[in-house]
Amino acid sequence: MSEAESYIDYETFLDPDFSATSFANTLVLSTNNPSDTPLDLSTPLSRVLFDVQEIDTHIDTLTTKSALPLLEHTRDHAESSGEILREVEGQVASLTESYKTLEKEVIERYQTAEQVRLTAERLVQTVKIGRAVARCLMLGRQLEVRMSELGGVGSAKKEDHRAMVRSADTLLSLRQIFLASGSGEEGEGLDRVNVVNTLKNELVNPGERSIVARAQQVVKEFSMSSLLASSGQTSSSTFTQTEDTKSRTTSALLTLYLLSPAPTKARVENFQPSLMLNALQEFLQTSLKSSLASLSRALSQLPSLERTLLEISARCQNIVALETLLESIKPPSHPLLDDSPSPEEKASSNFLQPVLQALDTSSLPSYFWRSLASNLSPRVQEIMQRGGVSARTLRSNKDRVKDMVRECVNRGSQLPSGSLNKGKAAMAGNWEREAAVMVGSIMGQVR
Repeated sequence: MSEAESYIDYETFLDPDFSATSFANTLVLSTNNPSDTPLDLSTPLSRVLFDVQEIDTHIDTLTTKSALPLLEHTRDHAESSGEILREVEGQVASLTESYKTLEKEVIERYQTAEQVRLTAERLVQTVKIGRAVARCLMLGRQLEVRMSELGGVGSAKKEDHRAMVRSADTLLSLRQIFLASGSGEEGEGLDRVNVVNTLKNELVNPGERSIVARAQQVVKEFSMSSLLASSGQTSSSTFTQTEDTKSRTTSALLTLYLLSPAPTKARVENFQPSLMLNALQEFLQTSLKSSLASLSRALSQLPSLERTLLEISARCQNIVALETLLESIKPPSHPLLDDSPSPEEKASSNFLQPVLQALDTSSLPSYFWRSLASNLSPRVQEIMQRGGVSARTLRSNKDRVKDMVRECVNRGSQLPSGSLNKGKAAMAGNWEREAAVMVGSIMGQVR
């Protein structure tokens, strides 16, 4: 045994870096001369076979001598495995029983509780949508009632212009619900409710358009000047009409302010009431176009100039009255805006500020006269270029026209008599520049 162990180099074969190719090459070279041709492979092969036979004999001897211990080891190993298996099976059975108990007491109860939770959650969503729908329908009914309170043309009832503001408040409440469509907000899911879509398409949107058109018409018809009033009109009726005009126009302006498109939670000072500004600009443009057309016609027909200048003064007086009215109106609270200005800002804010800012002017009368003058010069130039009787008459009456135009500007830049605040019966300020601009626009072309 020791000879076999000494004969076979076990260390070589057990080396982790052992290479069969290298070992065979070494064996061949050790039993042959490298220069021999051909090489003798029988000797190295016999040695390898001998080594294999020795190994096989050694294995057979070891297994024969150690058969009984090997069998006993195998038996002990099998018995141990069986014992472990029985213990594991008992543990698995206990674990399975515990899982069934857990499943019955926890998992099944959890599944039932989850169904209850999901049902309750959906019921809450249903109740929430139901409340929102009910509120929309209530506001829709309120809108119908308030719009019917408007009365006026085509109605047996007397017009209640304040109903415009009340209707605008209702429309804003509806708009606030429709805009709150985010997750967890009041209007979430309302766009999928047919009755709400019907309400929006058949009542809210047409109602808003109708009220906006009504308010725009009131602003368009604004008139407080008494320059063209009949001489038989008493002061009391004039005062009553003046107060009614002020009240109706205030309601219309408040309505247009409230219904102007507004980004949610924008600051009040950054809000541009587009509907109100457009209505006021349209009123000014209508006055300008009418004044420009009538004055251009009157300058070519001087006998009608006095009456025309009186009409233009009346239009400008209406603009002066409108400016004073705008200055007296404070912006109302807007539910869609961040209404948190400082006390100083709130005290100084009024409807006139955004109008002056939009027109880039310091006052509305100044804007009227300067805009009229800038558009009048080309018209006078046309009259003079055409020549004829109109041009000669205008040239020969230059001084008279100049005085009449100056008087027109000074008269038109005053508040209408008996209107608004008595303390503002005469507008403070000097209108000489506007008068000079108007006179220059005419006389500059008359040569």
